Amino acid sequence: MGKQTTGILKRKAEKLYSMYPGEFSNDFEKNKLVLSSTGLFDYSKSDRNIVAGYISRIATGEITKED
Repeated sequence: MGKQTTGILKRKAEKLYSMYPGEFSNDFEKNKLVLSSTGLFDYSKSDRNIVAGYISRIATGEITKED
């Protein structure tokens, strides 16, 4: 499939977080397990870690989406 860019992965993380807000938390390890066990994200391990980390940052409020 090729290497995913960070911008694409961030958009996917934002979409997953908005679609499943109750599934994710600010815990990185829990987010990794949710992504891998539910099959929401079927890419490489490093891409999964980037998405899980970005979702953790969104959940803590460190990142706010500006309209």
